[in-house]
Amino acid sequence: MAKVAREMVEKTGIDVDELVEMLVKNAAAELTTFYYYTILRANLIGLEGEGIKEIAEAARIEDRNHFEALVPRIYELGGKLPDDMREFHDISACPPARLPDDISDVRAILKVLVEAERCAVRGYSEICNLTAGKDHRTYALALAILNEEIEHESWFSEFLGEGPSGHFMRRGETSPFVRPFMPSV
Repeated sequence: MAKVAREMVEKTGIDVDELVEMLVKNAAAELTTFYYYTILRANLIGLEGEGIKEIAEAARIEDRNHFEALVPRIYELGGKLPDDMREFHDISACPPARLPDDISDVRAILKVLVEAERCAVRGYSEICNLTAGKDHRTYALALAILNEEIEHESWFSEFLGEGPSGHFMRRGETSPFVRPFMPSV
């Protein structure tokens, strides 16, 4: 644990244990979303599904990257991940992004994808609101993830015909906002 990092955040008045809990729950959401998006992506088949598969894959990989970027901050602040994967799954900040009953319904899969992204946008907005002007490192990390989650939501909502977003699929680059926080890059 980075003792001074935790101490400095505590001095701002943030309940660090509450913040760590939020970070762990969002990390759980990212890892479980990575898993469920793997299943969703595999079921995006046919003429409609194939056009969405690449975007679902980009969001899936970026969610894994978000998990990887969150873990160091959790431990820096004195937190830890649960020892049991089932427990970790069950504390996720977002509900599981499970396949719809009709796995051939591409529109239903898109609704699952967009709702997962909307949950993530809400979660990272809360972390940004809590840490703004107080915990600069966590704020910067949460804001970076928030930027990518907003793009994911935009990609899927456009396929649902909810209107143009102005966002375009990135080519050849994943996690441009989160990359500076990833320990393996």
